[in-house]
Amino acid sequence: MTDNVASSVGPLVTGSEIARLAGVTRAAVSNWRRRYEDFPAPAGGSANSLLYSLPEVQAWLERQRKGQEVSPEVELWQMMRAAYGEHMLAGLADVAGVLAGDDAASLPHDVLSRVRELSRTETPADVLNGLAERFMDSARRSGSEQVTSERLVRAVRHFTPDLPSDATVFDPACGIGSLLLSVAAEGGTNCCGQEVDTASARFAQFRADLSDRSGVRIVAGDSLRSDQWPELKADLVVCDPPAGVTEWGREELLLDSRWELGTPSKAEGELAWLQHAYAHTAPGGHVLIVMPASVAYRKAGRRIRAELVRRGIVRQVVALPPGTATSHALPVHLWCLRRPVNTNADDTNHTVRMVDLTGNDPDAGLEPHPDQIADVPLIELLDDTVDLTPGSHMRVRHRDYPAEYAALRQELAEQIGRLAALLPQLGPGDGPGSLEGATTSVAELARAGLVAYEGAEPVSTSDQLDTDYLRGFLRSSVNARRSTSASGTYRLDGKGSRVPRMGIDDQRRYGSAFRTLSDFEDGIRKVDELSRRLADIAREGLATGALAPPEK
Repeated sequence: MTDNVASSVGPLVTGSEIARLAGVTRAAVSNWRRRYEDFPAPAGGSANSLLYSLPEVQAWLERQRKGQEVSPEVELWQMMRAAYGEHMLAGLADVAGVLAGDDAASLPHDVLSRVRELSRTETPADVLNGLAERFMDSARRSGSEQVTSERLVRAVRHFTPDLPSDATVFDPACGIGSLLLSVAAEGGTNCCGQEVDTASARFAQFRADLSDRSGVRIVAGDSLRSDQWPELKADLVVCDPPAGVTEWGREELLLDSRWELGTPSKAEGELAWLQHAYAHTAPGGHVLIVMPASVAYRKAGRRIRAELVRRGIVRQVVALPPGTATSHALPVHLWCLRRPVNTNADDTNHTVRMVDLTGNDPDAGLEPHPDQIADVPLIELLDDTVDLTPGSHMRVRHRDYPAEYAALRQELAEQIGRLAALLPQLGPGDGPGSLEGATTSVAELARAGLVAYEGAEPVSTSDQLDTDYLRGFLRSSVNARRSTSASGTYRLDGKGSRVPRMGIDDQRRYGSAFRTLSDFEDGIRKVDELSRRLADIAREGLATGALAPPEK
């Protein structure tokens, strides 16, 4: 939409913002759009994210008296919270059962009355979707990982490959079904799911049934310990598995045939879920699984990661923006796998695409920029760590080796050229020990108020004492020994150090020489650092093919 149109209708709001404004769910706003012919027409946006004129929406809400009193949806939610407390999923499943035509005996009377009242004005699917939305929102605010966040669902959908209309989609840890039902294609798709929590599985099945999704079947049970779909081979497996769980059943599953890539350690439960998902993938099928960022580099999972890479199974790793998974900012990755149709070379992927979106806004677009993508050859990943973290490969792939090498080489040459000029012109003195006769201790200078300490090193506070002269003599080998404790600790400000007594002109002459030596030492350190960087980039550039020696 153009700026002229935007200015003509005033500020624009999304459906979600209208819901918050009115104190209802987004499902209720969608229902208003269908039921009320005078609901404001979209003023911009896209088909998936319509925008409305805020003044028009506010005027409509005022005419309809929407948002000026507690909505029936809010009242139902509050009643359920009072009746079910922390067991809201059981309440949601009970309400869903009533909406689907099951026996209403399990519902408290006031909750049942409100459900029936809402059913007279809204479809059962709208009521249930509104409740699901409120549950997901409350879980998000509390930081719960009980449900897959909307941002994460959107990310998985974005990276889901095209599927045939009769595809089979499987989610072995489907929760309340948000990821499974959203990712699966609408037409004729066969959806299968399993969820360890019985109430969640029951609620997810009712969500599918009330949405006329006849091809969906969700069962309860522990997917790792008690797989209810042993023969299933899906075209797409999506999974947002539980993270950080060590009691996933390793001891009783040590010889399980699903560990095709290696038996996961107790601490690598996420890699057990990955192999479970892969075991249910048909030849040519895909897996999109959410992983904590640490799974990409933890030492315990190195062997399984190596097999994923070596066999060409892992096709893409996407580092998602912080805040995508839940309300916290812990980073997560999306691993995209594909089971080869056969073991021929033509069916083997020779690179892994790394996508780093960690610098993006979690609500912004998910299409990566060219500098956020790196196609890394398999051989480069098969080192001692097998690190699949996208960010660790991004700088290497997008590094301009020739330009960086040339710039560092020129800088090193210039720095070396300056070093000789930094060395002071020094002639013969009166001989070793000639300045040790008439000396003054730093402690005496301090008592006379001629020395102060600003930071780690002493400074002169008088025009009769030169700071560079003072610091230069303090760094002498004799004073270094005096300032070194029995434990080996050296302090430049050692009160026992002594400096020769000289007039201010001689002090400045010595101070200038000491200052030049300090500059020379700084130059040496810069040359050393540049030399190391130059050698590293030269070696890395030669090894990767980004640089080449001249032809003779």
